[in-house]
Amino acid sequence: MAYTAGEAKQIIVGAAALFVKEAGELALADLPVFTSGTGYAEALSSDTDFRNVGFTTNGLELQFQPDFGEVQVDQLLDVAKLYKQGMQVNLRTAFAESTLKNLLVAIAGLESDLKTGTSSAPGITGTGATTTTLDLSSGRLGECPVERGLVAVGPGTGDCTAANGKERIYVAFRALSMDTVTVSAKRDSASTFEVSFRLLPNGTGSYGRIVDRTVGV
Repeated sequence: MAYTAGEAKQIIVGAAALFVKEAGELALADLPVFTSGTGYAEALSSDTDFRNVGFTTNGLELQFQPDFGEVQVDQLLDVAKLYKQGMQVNLRTAFAESTLKNLLVAIAGLESDLKTGTSSAPGITGTGATTTTLDLSSGRLGECPVERGLVAVGPGTGDCTAANGKERIYVAFRALSMDTVTVSAKRDSASTFEVSFRLLPNGTGSYGRIVDRTVGV
């Protein structure tokens, strides 16, 4: 076989669309089925269980951090054996659409913390004014952290034509936002919510799936 340096069509460039399942663990049965000729982002947009977070910045990063233990012996200067003793997976992005709905996801708030309707609270709104309010709650001792399912759809590898589009789908069953989130209002930059999700495995030990799909099939 003749030597080739590589295949340029296997290089992925482009942003992904991120969808959130609002509450609870995501199961495979919750995901829309593949339909020939229909992009998966379109299928998720038609599913009321998922919400598109809209524009993002800094792309999407999926980080795998294994933790290995060491066995040392007297006769070797280096370790004689490594064994896997831990694993951590994180997904990072930044929400460019600074809605309260996105902020709720970024700070791992409860759905009940976000309220939309009319309010007559003194000093905040007038009677009959339509408001959307996010309660910044500290939570309570023993309160369960809020888990959400995540699905991202981005470009895939391979030939990309109108009749044979490629896409890569990232699925996270259990995602918790655990890092610091900054909310800003600045004159010379947009307000974005940088968020890092810690992914946890489900009962079978799976964090999720990555699927390469041909849209036309």
